Amino acid sequence: MTALFWVAKVLTTGMGETASDWLARVLGPVGAGAIGLIGLAALLAAQLRAPRYRVWTYWAAIVMVSVFGTMAADVVHVVAGVPYLVSTVVFAVVLAVVLVRWYRSEGTLSIHSIRTRRRERYYWGTVLATFALGTAVGDLTAGSFKLGYFSSGVLFAALIALPAIGGLLLGLNEVAAFWAAYVLTRPLGASFADWAGGSVRHGGLGWGTGPVTLVLALLITGLVGLLALRQRAEREVLG
Repeated sequence: MTALFWVAKVLTTGMGETASDWLARVLGPVGAGAIGLIGLAALLAAQLRAPRYRVWTYWAAIVMVSVFGTMAADVVHVVAGVPYLVSTVVFAVVLAVVLVRWYRSEGTLSIHSIRTRRRERYYWGTVLATFALGTAVGDLTAGSFKLGYFSSGVLFAALIALPAIGGLLLGLNEVAAFWAAYVLTRPLGASFADWAGGSVRHGGLGWGTGPVTLVLALLITGLVGLLALRQRAEREVLG
């Protein structure tokens, strides 16, 4: 995992948050949900059919998982009226169940071992659960705990350093460190995106969810382009 990977991952989490909010405002919850579900299904199908790792396909799927994961968490709260604390616990349990089943089935949770369709399905199930959990956790701290978007972002920026410190200094298992950081990227990116796009009245900068989504999309496109160039260069070196 490189720094480019983690930066791109955080940006996709922010874009998923603002894109979901923008689509819901423009198209309504039903239309936005339909687009999110169709886009997610199409891109995951493309990813699962790919014979190998393809940078653009992978990151397009990650973006749609981010958008749909946000919608799923928001629907649970806004439509069903489930408190963020409850949805956080539920999504945490779902994530734990997916990870336990994956480990019992395959004997590893390492992303470097994903070389079969079954392991890839477990991986994407885990990714979807992490996005839903991260969305609920970010909303919990910003809303229910009254920290606001910016303070929540600072909190998660501090927390995401813990897996790195644990891995480097305390011998934390690298797989556990990876998934801990992966979960935390979601509320980190979403908190700062909400802060940038949210209204001043609600503690944001007032830039709007549409413009923030566009800027993040451009940044992600640039980073994924760099990752694609790096992959191509590595293949040329390997012959």
